[in-house]
Amino acid sequence: MACAARVLAAPTVDVTQHESRDIVKRTVPAAPRFVIYSDEWVSGESGPPAVSEVAGYNVFALSFLLLSGPADQAVEWASLSSSDRSTIKSQYNSAGISLIVSAFGSTDAPTSEGADPVATANTMAAWVIEYDLDGIDVDYEDFNAMDSSSSAAETWLITFTQQLRSQLPQGQYIITHAPVAPWFSPNSAWAGGGYLKVDQEVGSLIDWYNVQFYNQGTTEYTTCTNLLTTSGGSYPGSSLFEIASNGVSLDKLVIGKPGNSGDADSGYIAPATLAGCVEQAKNQGWDAGVMVWEFPDAAASWISTVRSEAFPV
Repeated sequence: MACAARVLAAPTVDVTQHESRDIVKRTVPAAPRFVIYSDEWVSGESGPPAVSEVAGYNVFALSFLLLSGPADQAVEWASLSSSDRSTIKSQYNSAGISLIVSAFGSTDAPTSEGADPVATANTMAAWVIEYDLDGIDVDYEDFNAMDSSSSAAETWLITFTQQLRSQLPQGQYIITHAPVAPWFSPNSAWAGGGYLKVDQEVGSLIDWYNVQFYNQGTTEYTTCTNLLTTSGGSYPGSSLFEIASNGVSLDKLVIGKPGNSGDADSGYIAPATLAGCVEQAKNQGWDAGVMVWEFPDAAASWISTVRSEAFPV
């Protein structure tokens, strides 16, 4: 994923001050999850689009909340009046769509930059609560840390997730992660075990994974076969069902794809073709859902097509 930068300072909020907020509405959507990210500036828009534009999704991720504070769609959300946020939130929740914020993206490298995982988790959880969102997505893209000869990336993610969940209780708030698919492969390149280690340690605290099956290699994850059963290429063992065979719960593996060929360097599959892949996966016992990067290149018509054969709207 990518990120621009219109940044405001992150507020300092005592999470305990908000424990009395109504949490009945903060339910974690059951599978299948259909997730759309929004980072791009859209002319004439301030805040999330009308729910009709994202019909067929049940999670909308405002991107991004950075180490320095909110940017792009997250900053638009923070800039709205509390009454406007409340109205939009009510409209989204009434339509069955959870509103979350996505953290980090390609701008931040929290481990390499020396960010403290506990303090960062506390600040970000407080922001979620202060701005009345349903949860947070951890789009960690610190490739240098993950590629290093240490386990610094995995340790950072484990500590961060533990602290985040301590502030955002399970069943009341959504916590997802959005790793690239190769990080789930049993590859010695990940000295600390990659996301298999993260899943082993804190997978029970993570509601699901928005797996980025794109931006890796040139032809990886571009057919139903190398997306679902045999990745091959530069990242063996990282297709959907191979990740599950590596020990990750199949029902937590949401298939992530770009909305069009310009939204990623590689990995694009046309929506009608992807619909067939999704149907194949469902026929093999998977029902976790689909994620897309990003609105407005993907919207209601995109997800309607992708869902058409397995999960018609």
